[in-house]
Amino acid sequence: MSGPVTATCSDGVLEVVLDRPKANAIDAATSRELGRVFADFRDDPGLRVAIFTGAGERFFSAGWDLGAAAGGEAFEADYGEGGFGGFPELPERNKPVICAVNGLAVGGGFEIAMAADLVVAADHAAFFLPETGLGIIPDAGAIRLPRILPRVVANEVLYAGRRLAADEALRWGLVNAVVPADRLMDEARALAGRIVASAPLAVEAVMAVDRETSARTLDEAFVHLRSGRLDAYERMLASEDADEGPRAFTEKRDPHWQGR
Repeated sequence: MSGPVTATCSDGVLEVVLDRPKANAIDAATSRELGRVFADFRDDPGLRVAIFTGAGERFFSAGWDLGAAAGGEAFEADYGEGGFGGFPELPERNKPVICAVNGLAVGGGFEIAMAADLVVAADHAAFFLPETGLGIIPDAGAIRLPRILPRVVANEVLYAGRRLAADEALRWGLVNAVVPADRLMDEARALAGRIVASAPLAVEAVMAVDRETSARTLDEAFVHLRSGRLDAYERMLASEDADEGPRAFTEKRDPHWQGR
């Protein structure tokens, strides 16, 4: 695939690169293209995890393309099935996405990183939300960030545009690891490889449990987990892989996952 979005596959891992010089900003057409790529990822049984990054070394993504906005593209444009950035609101996505943040994650670019399941960052990366200084708000950021950061820190980022350097983002739990820029994709690929080595139905079940129970109390979450209504969890329990894992462990060999 050519154009502003390139996608390559290897060993169960999809790598998606956003390449829109100079700042990897995203207009509606690019977001819809990302949505198509991530929908194909969701639906392809041969793919287990995706890595999303930006081209170049300066910008992961500057977020919403303000040039397109100045040209008349509406703030509430059609960004595609998966919402802005292709995967953050993609229905029935039961596979992890890793963001490899190669530079500045600004506005919608930061919001995309917040929506990822795992994040690795180059040591020169930074994260900030400038929207209130532009007369708008970061919709997803206003919802997600106070659930991740301490409220007073989130408020300073949201209200006053505070920048978070990569090491501070690591300290607050926004990213999994910070590495030198030349090691960023190696780190992301190593993390993806560890996910691929896990049982696919088990990873799917963990994601489903989190999604289905995160808004419930602890007691309610356990009741729902054991209700028989959480399909991914029940499918995992009844799978051949659930037998294969303990058997491989006792036989001191690597498991052979079937995904069934």
